[in-house]
Amino acid sequence: MCVHVVFAPVSKIHNLKSFHRMAVLIITHSQDNQSIPLVMQAIQAKGEKAFRFDTDRFPTQARLDVYYSHNCERQILTVDDSTLDLSEVSSVWYRRIAMGAKIPMTMEKQFREASIGESRATIAGMIASIRGFHLDTLPNIRLADNKQLQLQVARSVGLDTPRTLITNNPQTVKEFASECEQGMIAKMLSSFAIYDEQGEELVVFTNPVTTEDLEHLDGLRFCPMTFQEKIPKALELRTIIVGEHLFTAAVDSQRLQKAQIDWRKQGLNLLNSWQEYDLPEDVKQKLLQLMGYFGLNYGAIDIIVTPNGEHIFLEVNPVGEFFWLECCPPNFTISQSIAEILINRNNKQNKLLDKAT
Repeated sequence: MCVHVVFAPVSKIHNLKSFHRMAVLIITHSQDNQSIPLVMQAIQAKGEKAFRFDTDRFPTQARLDVYYSHNCERQILTVDDSTLDLSEVSSVWYRRIAMGAKIPMTMEKQFREASIGESRATIAGMIASIRGFHLDTLPNIRLADNKQLQLQVARSVGLDTPRTLITNNPQTVKEFASECEQGMIAKMLSSFAIYDEQGEELVVFTNPVTTEDLEHLDGLRFCPMTFQEKIPKALELRTIIVGEHLFTAAVDSQRLQKAQIDWRKQGLNLLNSWQEYDLPEDVKQKLLQLMGYFGLNYGAIDIIVTPNGEHIFLEVNPVGEFFWLECCPPNFTISQSIAEILINRNNKQNKLLDKAT
């Protein structure tokens, strides 16, 4: 099937699509967690089609055909025996990407890297060219990934943030440490994997900085780090925002010694300890302003509540996790909200386009 879209009015594009059952395309990988089937079930329960694209299966196991000729445009994605005409995609949920992960490691390194690079560029172009609603667009996600900008925007909308230093200068770290009366922690801005001699992945957690550590900062000349003042914690919050809906849960991480600096170290032991939490209205509005600046419809936000009741913003992850807050207490219906926004925002968008034309 060829869809004449290059010179066609928007209303005609919409009318052409209306003959087909629309689909929500989910961009993820084969090792993703329970959130994928949860959202797919919620979409299907509303009578809509959900199509899962595991990016690690491209290009070895999934196929993409993109064809342009004069006024004819055709993009077909095939995974196993399922085929999706991308002209029928009404919404995209961008979750995870692991392009080319199944390309054999035995392939010569430079050719494997070239293959992954070309595959990544191909799929990035595919995603960008899909008309409809995106949760969220890749440019917005990439912009929001910048933690320095997050802190800057959070401060501008009135959110409290920790005193923070990002540097590769050992002397500046020592000076900063003297400002942090409660102590100092260190963390990384990016996500990456480190493996031991047995090939086991080692998670890079947030860690306290000791006086002894301040005498061994030579490694900063190879890699900058982020340092923050240690904030006293009464509770730690995870707020999931989906459109205008906020789901906030709290956990007392201080009751487990290994979780006091980074609750993820005891994440499994704390699974059933999260409780629903009512954010102050002014904090909610400031978080929505933050999301609005980045053009995000989804975000996972980390906040510290101090013993004095202050709410300290740490960061927003534009593709952050939520599944444990749905599968375990407080059992939020986050997947339902994601399904609703994927379906309803596109319908609203099409009505506005029809009205405009």
